Amino acid sequence: MTEIRTQISIKAAPEKIWDILMNFEQYSRWNPFIISISGEKKVGKNLDVTIQPPDAKAMSFKPVILTLEPNKELRWSGKMFASFIFRGEHYFILQPNARGTTDFIHGEQFSGITLPLMKKMLEKTREGFELMNQELKLLSERPQ
Repeated sequence: MTEIRTQISIKAAPEKIWDILMNFEQYSRWNPFIISISGEKKVGKNLDVTIQPPDAKAMSFKPVILTLEPNKELRWSGKMFASFIFRGEHYFILQPNARGTTDFIHGEQFSGITLPLMKKMLEKTREGFELMNQELKLLSERPQ
């Protein structure tokens, strides 16, 4: 298994960040990594997600929502063909802290027999996470 884990501190309440993350219709306007997302926001339901890592082709998949805890965590799992070939468990975690900021933890755990062949794609994915985190920070910290 391989994990990409990124983190950024945002000067905003978890509720404000959560509202942005759950507003799927607006992703194409601000999100440089997840360029499209739709679907019923309910555990066990599938989403339609299109990502575009930097300098890479867009990829679409239909992950299932594993965790949906308002203002705390969104987690989904997707696969390529079958879980043993390639599987990813993507997560967004919001952790408020004493400084009045929220730590946004954005990552994914990858597994499967094709994982050793995906090193370059995983590097681009990390870059995409970091770009998304920066844009989420800018949008969340903007006065309403």
